[in-house]
Amino acid sequence: MFSMIKRGRKLRKSQNIRDLVQETTLTVNDLIQPLFIIEGKNKSEKIPSMPGIERKSLDLQLNYINLLINKGIKSIILFPSINEKKKNSKATEALNPNGLIPKAIQKIKKKFPDLILITDIALDPYNSDGHDGILRDNEILNDETVSILVKQALLHAKCGADFVSPSDMMDGRVFKIRETLDKKGFYNTGIISYAAKFASCLYGPFRDALNSEPKKGNKKSYQLNPANSNEALKELIDDENEGADMLIVKPASLYLDIILKAKDSSLIPIVAYQVSGEYSMIKFSAKNKLIDLDSAIFESLISMKRAGAKLIITYFAEYIANKLSKI
Repeated sequence: MFSMIKRGRKLRKSQNIRDLVQETTLTVNDLIQPLFIIEGKNKSEKIPSMPGIERKSLDLQLNYINLLINKGIKSIILFPSINEKKKNSKATEALNPNGLIPKAIQKIKKKFPDLILITDIALDPYNSDGHDGILRDNEILNDETVSILVKQALLHAKCGADFVSPSDMMDGRVFKIRETLDKKGFYNTGIISYAAKFASCLYGPFRDALNSEPKKGNKKSYQLNPANSNEALKELIDDENEGADMLIVKPASLYLDIILKAKDSSLIPIVAYQVSGEYSMIKFSAKNKLIDLDSAIFESLISMKRAGAKLIITYFAEYIANKLSKI
């Protein structure tokens, strides 16, 4: 009987050997930086629940985008913090061609034409009740919401967005958006779909940032049950078949099995979204000296890549770009 001891430690005995055989890598090309935009000029607002992240007016965000580009980051995703006076139950501000996001898209693409600009397609930042869809008689109306999302996506495409990213989890919205974009000649505007977005406890800091917490009820009638993996896989397959160019799994760290299933079932890129709660847990744990910040960030992001994510939306993008530039 063959009984030689298998000495696997030979491949771990020095940093150079460990680097040589490393199976998963993280580069700046993997990272997408989310940005929160507010109205006004020369304005910045700290977000207490997300240490190190700020809401900024467009003029300040333009300066920050220039900094990101110089650090090698090629893509951003925009989220608006809308004045409460402009919110209503029909989310009409989402379709304002002179609104915060349309103006931001135009100015950002004019100044940085090669930057990959992704925009969020959803109603919760504009909706007075905080939901991703139109609420009537305690029910989120699917088709009525989709008709608004289609118009919102078309508006963003006209302004110059490279990708629109529906995050609402309404049925059929990817198909309707793709159909409309093609009919209007926006064949090259891509769709990055939030295909598997779970009803998670990890969105609190993001909702603080946008003041978009639901005023009534919750989002469990449209976001996915955290207990269901087959249902998530079905949503991923449906969105790909409806015309999505990339698929988002959100959150990421508690759903690595879903990222793996998505990678194994699809040939298009899978995007992991390391959400606000994941970010804040790492930041507050490190602040209290419970974990090492750098190690925790790298380990969390590497786990997403290892599971099968091609890209990662993360609030740590700039921080990681700084670290990678020094390696």
